Amino acid sequence: MKKKQEERNALRTAYRVLSVGVCLTLIAVLLAVVSWLPRFGNDSDPTKNEVYRRYVEHGTDEAGAINTVADMILDYRAFDTLGESNVLFTAACIVMILLQAEQDPKTGRVLIPELRADPPQGKRDPVLRGGALVLLAAGLLCGISIILNGHLSAGGGFSGGAVSGGALILFALAYGPERLERYLNRETWNRMIWAALMVYTLLKTYSFYTGANGIESIIPLGTPGRILSGGMILPLNICVGIVVTGTMYAFYALFSKGGLSSGK
Repeated sequence: MKKKQEERNALRTAYRVLSVGVCLTLIAVLLAVVSWLPRFGNDSDPTKNEVYRRYVEHGTDEAGAINTVADMILDYRAFDTLGESNVLFTAACIVMILLQAEQDPKTGRVLIPELRADPPQGKRDPVLRGGALVLLAAGLLCGISIILNGHLSAGGGFSGGAVSGGALILFALAYGPERLERYLNRETWNRMIWAALMVYTLLKTYSFYTGANGIESIIPLGTPGRILSGGMILPLNICVGIVVTGTMYAFYALFSKGGLSSGK
């Protein structure tokens, strides 16, 4: 018995030493690689190439948006952005699988454990509720404005969706998730996210096909600086904003009460 205990202790010690050695080696390799990189702003920096110049010099003419970042992520590199949106959706699905609480088969409501239950609506602070209602309207309007103006100024679907999602979370904290989930339940969430991802995919599939085959797109770029400009960038920003807004609120619902109600 004593010998087995000594062997376990030796294995634990070896494991700890090996773990520290691997971490130190990895840190040393990363530091060495970083030290070999050219300094920020150096002319030899590999990011200063024809791709970078293309974005800056021809982005507005080719993509139609004043915001060069929007040109890059939703036109030149839109396939990457589609992957990022799918990562958000996949992350939400995985968290649902791990944290989804049991639901009432008759009402479809999440069965909230007593320690995690929100206080009844009547016991909520009226000042908090009134302030949350004002901030909900302001937050949603601000988020929608950021999404719709993403091709004209700083912003877009990711930042606007984060603001809108935060407004929904604030409303749920003040009024209770049951009131919000009359409209944003699990079925609505699934349809909303699925529709946004499908529209994004179809629009960019059309764009990739026409671009690869030299076919002129039927979607006009519009006049740069106007709201209806940027070609597909505006609807793509809307799709990304919907995905981010829904994902943020879904994470809140999962961590606070175990998931979205089914809406039965």
